[in-house]
Amino acid sequence: MIQEGERIIDYREDRPFPSALMLADVGGRPLHVVVAFDKDSDMAYVITAYEPTTEEFEEDLRTRRKRK
Repeated sequence: MIQEGERIIDYREDRPFPSALMLADVGGRPLHVVVAFDKDSDMAYVITAYEPTTEEFEEDLRTRRKRK
């Protein structure tokens, strides 16, 4: 997932490490994973994982819907 998923949003300002929202197909289902990257120790930390919905994201599951 982390190596082959698509990086769709970068959160460069996150602390203590920058993070990113990744999208991948896992077993035929879309999955979003937020991963923090510690370049100094060459480690990646999974923060959260969830199945995205079209209530929060556009049909492409990459674009967050604008809140009204």
